Formats: sequence, structure tokens, C-alpha cells
Amino acid sequence: MRWNDRRRSNNVEDRRGQPSSASGGGNLPLGLIALLLRTKYGFVIIIILVIASFMGFDFNSLTGQTSQPTQNSQQQSALYNEAADFSSVVLASTEDFWQGMFAKAGEQYRDPKLVLYTNSTTTQCGTGTKMMGPFYCPADQKIYLDLSFYNEMKNSLGGGGEFAQGYVISHEVGHHVQHLLGITTQMREKQQMARSKVEANRLSVRLELQADCFAGMWGRFIAGEGRVDEADLLTAIKTAQAIGDDRLQRQQQGYAVPDSFTHGTAEQRKTWFMRGYNSGDIKSCDTFASSSLN
Repeated sequence: MRWNDRRRSNNVEDRRGQPSSASGGGNLPLGLIALLLRTKYGFVIIIILVIASFMGFDFNSLTGQTSQPTQNSQQQSALYNEAADFSSVVLASTEDFWQGMFAKAGEQYRDPKLVLYTNSTTTQCGTGTKMMGPFYCPADQKIYLDLSFYNEMKNSLGGGGEFAQGYVISHEVGHHVQHLLGITTQMREKQQMARSKVEANRLSVRLELQADCFAGMWGRFIAGEGRVDEADLLTAIKTAQAIGDDRLQRQQQGYAVPDSFTHGTAEQRKTWFMRGYNSGDIKSCDTFASSSLN
């Protein structure tokens, strides 16, 4: 995927390396604790320092135990910086695409923000962690991404590639579009009225597949600029299938439970991504009106 010559978004918030309320700062060194316990008010001082630790203070600097960057860590940092730059380009392309789509409908598109973080971070939807994968928080209209997920796509999920990474971001932007259009609110209301957890899960599947379809529309826009080829498209399809509920459940527990699906099967995710890619029409992405999701 060709992307270096495209503009970068101004809506990226880089929190990488920043401590969160969930992670805290550097741990208290054992030597420092032992030294303080020998003093008259050592226990009180330790309590104060523990509080400071949770606020993000790095106590390694007090004992001279600063970590020196290795060649491998420097290389990894460079790769993550490039991934952050690429993510900014993808976000900018979604802005261009959806601004145009909303303008055609006589509406104004509000750009979401992309938050890059490490391990965990605070959001208006609660604490976000890398274990959650990329996600969108409608309460603050921000997309949260730990860049290490790109490695997981490649090493654990069997997906990967730049266009596939772009698909992941554009899927979360799709959730933002759903929020702006009021689709998310309507779906949540229907879930509250659902007669069972299974019925609520099926509504969630339709929401996720629609976001896949919106991502496919973005993919068509990028392909129209001559920035992707058939190999790029195949990597995106492979990634969409890799994160299907059936494949993930079989990978994690050896079997799949369809009634517990919340995102759709591998084939459904491929189908709806390609529906958006082939049509470029938001009307074709109405999963809630479709009698069949296959």
C-alpha cells in the first residue's frame, strides 16, 4: 500500500509511554524500601512514595537504575514510530472519505480522534487495555489503539500488512460513523428490549458487520486513488476472516458457540467488507434491514 506521500491527520493523540491510573509509574526499589524502614518515619515515607508511584513517578532514577536502550529496543521504537505515522495517514484518509460522503448527504462530518497508547489508558468508557484490541468509545468519540496489536495481527491472528492495518482503523471509524448517524443509540435501545442475551448478541453482530462494510467503502476509496493492489486487498480479507468469532473461539477453546458471537463469523466479515468495497454505497451496508448476513 502506497501511503508516504499522503497527508497526516491532526487528530492523533499520542499517549505512548505515558503512565495511566491503571499502570502507575516505576515500582519502589527494594533497596530503597529497606533503607527507609530503618529510619524513624520510614513507614510513613513509604506510604507517600507508594502514592507517588501510582501517580507515575519513576523511582529508578533515585537509585541510578535507569534502563539503557538496546539496539533491539531502538529498532522496535523506530518500527512503532513508523506504524504511528502510518496510522495517522490512514486516519486522514478516512477523514477525507467520510467528509465527502456526509457532504453529499448535506451533513457535516465530525472527525474522531485516534489515541495511541501503551498497555493501558483512561477513557470515558472506562480503562482501555491492550488486551481489548482497538476500540471506539462513543462517549468521547475517540478510537484507542495500542500499536502492538499490529504485531498480534501478524504473529497470532494470521493477518497483517498495511492495508489490513488500515482496515482495522477504518472499522473503528465505522463505529464513529454509526454513532454520528444515531445507529449505535438505536441498536443499544433494541438490545435493552431484547428478550435474551442471544438476541442482544445478534444485534451486536449486525452493528459490527456494518462497520466492516463501512471499512470496505473506505477501502474502495483508497483503491480508487491507485494506492492498493490485489495483494493488499487479500491481506485485508484475510485479517477480517482471522478475527471472525468462530475462528477466534476455535483458536482459544477448540470449538465455537454461535449464540455467543458478537462480531460475526469469518465468512460474514469477509462478505460485508467486500459488499462495501464493491458498492461504495452506504445503503448497501444496512445490515439491520438484511434478512441474511451470509
